[in-house]
Amino acid sequence: MKVSDIFYVKYGVDLELINCEIADEDDLDCVNFVSRTAENNGVSARVKLIDGIEPQAAGTISCAAGGSVLSTFLQEKPYYSGRDLFVLTPKYEMTKKEKLFWCTAIKFNAYKYNYGRQANKTLADIVLPDSIPKWVDNVDIKTITTVNKSSNKKIDTSSWKYFKIEDLFDVTGSSTTPLTKLQEIGKGNYPYVTTQAKNNGIAGYYDYYTEKGNVLTVDSAVLGFCTYQEKSFSASDHVELLIPKFKMNKYIGLFFVTIINKENFRYNYGIKFNQGKIKKTKIKLPITPDGNVDFNYIETFVKKLPFADRI
Repeated sequence: MKVSDIFYVKYGVDLELINCEIADEDDLDCVNFVSRTAENNGVSARVKLIDGIEPQAAGTISCAAGGSVLSTFLQEKPYYSGRDLFVLTPKYEMTKKEKLFWCTAIKFNAYKYNYGRQANKTLADIVLPDSIPKWVDNVDIKTITTVNKSSNKKIDTSSWKYFKIEDLFDVTGSSTTPLTKLQEIGKGNYPYVTTQAKNNGIAGYYDYYTEKGNVLTVDSAVLGFCTYQEKSFSASDHVELLIPKFKMNKYIGLFFVTIINKENFRYNYGIKFNQGKIKKTKIKLPITPDGNVDFNYIETFVKKLPFADRI
């Protein structure tokens, strides 16, 4: 069965975010702007309605033909669609669970595409399963809620200052623990942190640890992926430790993870984010009047973000 057998496939309104007016937090006449990003369910911003341009209908599926190709999401609110974004409308009545299944099934084809090979001409012909497995109906979908309000206000970083990572963290290697050893020990409550750039770098939980928690880890083998590890853990090869020289908690730790991961574009299989490069990397941070890192601002900022209350 093909995508076009299940959905009506058409381009969206093909808007540019730069040509839209970003909505204030309290604006009522606004909609989500969905782009080709793989993050935040595809939503890049909230924008004001434009006269004469109808939003895409709630309950349709957005699918990126370019950018983060085949980033596919169920949109439960009306939205404007950006460049190279398809809108998939079911040809028959579907439950939310069914739509989410098809989103996942389409995403599984993403490995066939990249920035040079987009899905503009082939999306409709992508082959999907002939039917939805019975277990889909039994999946328990829990909506994540937050009491924190969203804000589209831009952060003014003009007064921020650059700091070397080595001035804020002790950068060192972790003890390498072979997976075979952990499998012999057995499952437990301590994370096994690897170089994978997903699931917070965690590849399983075992009854063993070598490193204390409340530190950052950096993959020095692949993409330079940084994570915050709250619990004590063990690690595979090429997992570097960033041990704070200041009092860190999970909110401050996650802020640093976000900043450091902005450096990912510099590294790959040929250029490693090794300890030497980590130490010398400069990151821009908010400062106090006396020029030191404003950790209080960082913690307060993160705590106010949507869903931070669920961390």
